[in-house]
Formats: sequence, structure tokens, C-alpha cells
Amino acid sequence: MKKIVVESPEAGRDLDKPLVLVLVVLNGEHLALIKRSYRVIYAPKPESVHEQLAAARPDVQVVLTSGTIGLAAEAIKAMPHLELICALGVGYENIAVQVARSQGIALANGAGVNADSVADHAMGLLLATVRGVVALDAQVRQGLWRDDLPVPADVSGRRLGLLGFGDIGQKIARRAEAFNLQIGYCARHKRDNVPFEYHSTAIELARWCDFMVVVTPGGLETHHLVDAPVIEALGPKGVLVNVARGSVVNTEALAQALRKGALAGAGLDVYETEPDPPTILFDLPGVVLTPHVGGTSPQAVHSSVERFLANAARHFRGQELVSPI
Repeated sequence: MKKIVVESPEAGRDLDKPLVLVLVVLNGEHLALIKRSYRVIYAPKPESVHEQLAAARPDVQVVLTSGTIGLAAEAIKAMPHLELICALGVGYENIAVQVARSQGIALANGAGVNADSVADHAMGLLLATVRGVVALDAQVRQGLWRDDLPVPADVSGRRLGLLGFGDIGQKIARRAEAFNLQIGYCARHKRDNVPFEYHSTAIELARWCDFMVVVTPGGLETHHLVDAPVIEALGPKGVLVNVARGSVVNTEALAQALRKGALAGAGLDVYETEPDPPTILFDLPGVVLTPHVGGTSPQAVHSSVERFLANAARHFRGQELVSPI
């Protein structure tokens, strides 16, 4: 089991400041920003409930975590003075939300702060996958020229389906319009204020589109939402991009489809095996992988920390949170 490094919050600190337990990885600049207003226990990336419990202290009032790391029910119960739980990004699927609510703990996230970064990354993955950028780079390095290679497909003028239509989905749609893509979406409810085609189910959207971009939240409700029937409906010329959560896509079904040519390609920033790579996909054609960095950029991280500080400040002033869960 890895050793958690916990910074002592007392030395040289104003003990009247609220105590914040930080479970996400932050650089020195961002920790310093938080320390201006709070005492800090820094215990990044606890990988088990036991490690979360080891980092917890009874006097902790705020926890800063992420959807991936979460906050277990046992850890919440071990901190009787806990008032506020914040997710650094938009996701909160591994936070024991119902337990927190039952104890009157406020909940917030960073909705919208990294939406531009994720939208940029989604378009990058789509372009790289459809145009075969990664494979072409490798082939050039092997001395091949275009006459020896298959002709890559166009992106422009085709159909893009967005599985999920929150802040990120809407930003991807705006970018996609510049590529002259027809846009459709699948969400819980049809939006009256958007001109795009609505589809009530994932499989219906998959039948309609050439490219499907997954931007739906993670969690039990969306687990394996993109399964074998949806992938089959996307078809042998279809491309799947996932910048949401790895749990939304059935990796085994995806691998089988790619292996038998039932899907043209997949661009994945997230996968079920995180942080371990999806080795089942390594030798398959048309796959582009990045290590869950879609929402990560210096600008996005800084905005996320600022959003946390804004939510915490409003909480302690008794005001409505900026982005409550």
C-alpha cells in the first residue's frame, strides 16, 4: 500500500481558518492559493477507502476531491465537522452523495470550468482518429509515402452524434458546426432552444450518426451505456470518441467490434482500466489513446481551483454555491 504524505496544517497557520482535506494532485501555486484562506491537509490520490480514512481528521470541514477519486461513505462519517465536499471537475460519480446529503453536507463541483479543454480534446481525438494521424505519423517514420497507404476519410460534411448534451456537449457542437457537420444529440430531455436533431436513445443516435462522441456523466446509470448493440448500430464506417468516463463504454464489446471490422475506429481519453492502460485495444486498428487529459490544461486546472475557492467562500458566507451538485 502506498504511503500517503499528509502535510501538517498547524505550523504557522491561523487555527481559526477552516481545515481543508485535499485529495487531488495540485501544484505548489494552487496549494498556495488555497492556503491563503484555509489550513490544508494534502493527501493526493488515495487509492482505497483505507487511505481515505487515514487522511481524514475529525476537524476537517471541507474536502476537495474529484469524480475519479471520490469520497467514500466511511470517510465522510469519520469527519463529523465536514460541511462541504467539492469535486475539482464536473464529475462526482465516486462521491457518496446520498450519505453526504443525509448528514447535511453541501456539495459542489467545477461544472463548466474545463469544458473548453475537453471540447478541444474531443475534436482533436475525432480528427486524429478519422484522418489516421497517429498511424500516418508512424508510417512516415517507417519511410512510407501516401501512394502506399489507404486514403483517409473526411470529417467535414458528415454526421456527429453527441451522447450527452451538457456544457461540454454544447461546446463540441459549436466547434463541430465549423466543420460543417450535421449534429444530433441524445440526452434525458429534448432542448427546445437548440437546432440539432434529438434522439431519445443511444442506439437511435448511433444508427443516425457517423461519429459518436460520449460526453455523458459516469456512474451506475450510464455504466456500459455504449454496449455491443450501440457499437454495432454505429457501423463499420463509424468512429467512437469517449471523453466522458471509461465506464460508459463496454471495452470488450468495443475491442470485438474493432477486431472484426465492425467499427472503423475509436479515440479514447478515458477507459475502464484507469489508470492502467487498455491493453486489449493496443494491437487493434484505428485506435487513438490519451491518458485522461481532456479536461487538463494549465488554464483549466487554474479555473477549477478558482471555482473551488469561490464555492468554499460562498459556503462559509452562507450564500448559494456557484455550482452546487
